[in-house]
Amino acid sequence: MPTIHLTDIYGTEHVIEGYDGRKLMETLREYEFGVTASCGGMCCCATCHVYVDPEWVPKLREMQSDERELITTLSTYQPGVSRLSCQVDLTAELDGLKVTVAPEE
Repeated sequence: MPTIHLTDIYGTEHVIEGYDGRKLMETLREYEFGVTASCGGMCCCATCHVYVDPEWVPKLREMQSDERELITTLSTYQPGVSRLSCQVDLTAELDGLKVTVAPEE
């Protein structure tokens, strides 16, 4: 179970446990830290937008075109660190992952 260092939408820091094989979005939604995930992980709503600490970005799977097209339209988009948490697969290699929930659009 990877540990996640999270700053929620309110600016409060938390250390939570994720589950191998699940999406980051699923864990964040369960804890109610400001991730709505309206589309349930279908990569079509961007209500699971997070900022990934730059040191962790290279450890994530490369962003696919559908995620890129959606996320770059957001006013809160930050090049290089913005990701949709529904597209981040939690694995043991992401133990210690640092993310911040992006502000609502």
